[in-house]
Amino acid sequence: MYVTKRQKEILTYLKTYLSQKGYAPTFKEIADHFSFKTKGTVYKHIKTLKEKGLINHQWNRPRAIELGPSEKKLTVLPVLGSVSKKNVFKPAKMIEQLQVPETFLRSGGHFLLKVSGDSWRDEHIIKGDYIVVQETNVPVNGEIIIALINGKNVTIKKFYKKNGGIELQSVNDKKQCDLFNAESVVVQGVIVGILRRY
Repeated sequence: MYVTKRQKEILTYLKTYLSQKGYAPTFKEIADHFSFKTKGTVYKHIKTLKEKGLINHQWNRPRAIELGPSEKKLTVLPVLGSVSKKNVFKPAKMIEQLQVPETFLRSGGHFLLKVSGDSWRDEHIIKGDYIVVQETNVPVNGEIIIALINGKNVTIKKFYKKNGGIELQSVNDKKQCDLFNAESVVVQGVIVGILRRY
């Protein structure tokens, strides 16, 4: 199958964006990245890539570009529970398994949590989504983490090291921050991707 240089560049951009963000870019974002004058140019390339089986796309859905079967390898991950602003997540027995593109994953182990609330809509995480979590206790500033606080409550927050302690920032309210000493926060994982069904 012949793929033009530009089509390869767009496909690489899509893979990188999906891997980093967990969801697809908009046509405008693609146009801006490649300095296309109109979204019509993006439409033509996406249509061609879809016809060649390199991507899947639903025209009536936003951010609905997915890599085609030939462009993604899948890994089966366990779903260990659900999480919302109010409930507490604790690693549990597997309740189901889902296939996840390897481009979503980093090094080490991973698991999935199902989102049961809309508290993180500003981060494009909505009810029904599956969060892909990398098992790590060494996050980088600005990453969204799952953390156990004072051995009791589990929360999803943005992580920052500050003045020898840890600042946890609400993902839907940048003004809402809490400062903890390092011993009070046990990081259980970092969110590295989102799966969404329509």
